Amino acid sequence: MATEPKKIIIDTDPGVDDAMAILLALRSPEVEVIGLTTIYGNVYTTLATRNALHLLEIAGRTDIPVAEGSHVTITQGTKLRIADFVHGADGLGNQNFHPPKGKPIAQSAADFIVEQANLYPGKITVVALGPLTNIALAIQQDPAFVKNIGQIVILGGAFAVNGNVNPAAEANIFGDPDAADIVFTCGADVVAVGINVTHQVVMTDADRDKLVCSNGKHAQYLCKILEVYFSYHHDAYNTKGVYLHDPTALLIAVNPSLFTYMEAVIRVQTSGITRGLTLLYNKQKRFAEITEWSDKPWVKVAVTVDAPAVYKLFMDRLMDS
Repeated sequence: MATEPKKIIIDTDPGVDDAMAILLALRSPEVEVIGLTTIYGNVYTTLATRNALHLLEIAGRTDIPVAEGSHVTITQGTKLRIADFVHGADGLGNQNFHPPKGKPIAQSAADFIVEQANLYPGKITVVALGPLTNIALAIQQDPAFVKNIGQIVILGGAFAVNGNVNPAAEANIFGDPDAADIVFTCGADVVAVGINVTHQVVMTDADRDKLVCSNGKHAQYLCKILEVYFSYHHDAYNTKGVYLHDPTALLIAVNPSLFTYMEAVIRVQTSGITRGLTLLYNKQKRFAEITEWSDKPWVKVAVTVDAPAVYKLFMDRLMDS
């Protein structure tokens, strides 16, 4: 008998690769998207909400609710790092699409996530594609949340490689390091995929041309929004292609066997020059002293990815849309 699709909530800050991930999720029969929750990151939260509503309209899925998330960090920080120089001022490649007709639901993102986890204990996967504020708020709000939530898949961290905001920090963790540390140490079933893995999954300039030639509605849409994202990567990384961070993380929820994992304790540096650094302790050595690492729960960290398989899945589903 066919297993029923896995219920997922995508917590997202729609820029360009979020758009790819959301459209990919809607084309993946293994998952059922039961809601989008929004957060700042690539754009401010208000615009993230607008972009989420817009993407659901494009996909003909306005039945899926959008819950607006936090506008500030977990410590009430208002000075946010917004990556509009990567994704365009509107987050979607400066296309200035018409405003969506839909509106977000009245519930906040954290309330919605907590409610769904209560309704379907053990059945919900949150795929977190931006800073982790909403998820940390859900953890603080409801003591039962970490038991009720099925899994939290995190796009975030740079494990044993340089970050992409600065040498220490990856963007999503840097967006709210205090929230990230709360999530990594909360005791839920957490899987992290860092840029050490997502940088292995690349869409080249030549691949983009394939999308342009395909008849898929979603493929055509993505071609419109990709220009800014490609030119940023050309300049910043000197590469002829873009990294598929968000779609890769999403595919952990769709097909976890495309990756291998290790178990570790992860802590996040919350201050100083290395603020946002994710440090992984593999428990190979038992330390005598009691420290901030002792008795912290394991999380799973993606170590390798079958990049060609991930890429093929991504292209097949979007070109066929």
